[in-house]
Amino acid sequence: MADVTVGIVVFPGSNCDHDTRYALDSLPDVTTRMLWHNEHDLRGSDIVVLPGGFSYGDYLRAGSIAKFSPVMREVVAFAGRGNPVLGICNGFQVLLECGLLEGALTKNRDKKFICRHMHVKVVNNRTIFTGLYRKDEVLSLPVAHGEGNYYAPPETVDMLEQNDRILFRYCEPDGRVSDEANLNGSVSAIAGISNREKNVVGLMPHPERASEELLGSVDGRRMFEGAVRHMLR
Repeated sequence: MADVTVGIVVFPGSNCDHDTRYALDSLPDVTTRMLWHNEHDLRGSDIVVLPGGFSYGDYLRAGSIAKFSPVMREVVAFAGRGNPVLGICNGFQVLLECGLLEGALTKNRDKKFICRHMHVKVVNNRTIFTGLYRKDEVLSLPVAHGEGNYYAPPETVDMLEQNDRILFRYCEPDGRVSDEANLNGSVSAIAGISNREKNVVGLMPHPERASEELLGSVDGRRMFEGAVRHMLR
């Protein structure tokens, strides 16, 4: 059986690309390829991951310049054909800027950069990237962002809720959603969402930084494992 090929997009300013590659390379049946921002070919990728960092220095607005890169034209078309795309942190910001996901990410509520493990509850475990989690399972995943405050107007949040497109919420260790646990101030404590077809997922926490015990958590590993298993079916 052929390996699943995962393309990892590299923008000028990406700094989690090799972390993501390391996490994926630790899985069986996976081949990773780094896709530079000016490429016009996804080179046979079965899954595409947009990693965290500061694409193009986050000038103007996080992710706003990256959406014009040649590789993103290919990613948008790839997603439109129903293929799996995962955006992590800055990658989530890029997906929002491209219009593959709805909403926006603004400065954290306290205007401070947050770098720590946070508790995240699995709201929907019926997507390519969440299929190995239990519904309402509480994960420990690290965040590292200054603009992680997810915002969408009430009608958009209602639509996401009604269509099971909210995948993760910030929560207390026991799973309760509270204002205190929602450190960046995201509306409805949203930490991650999907598109309507459930093949495009964006989240602020970093699963690649929770992929082995040495990092303090392995809760992120199943996000990659689930997508790879799905493609091997």
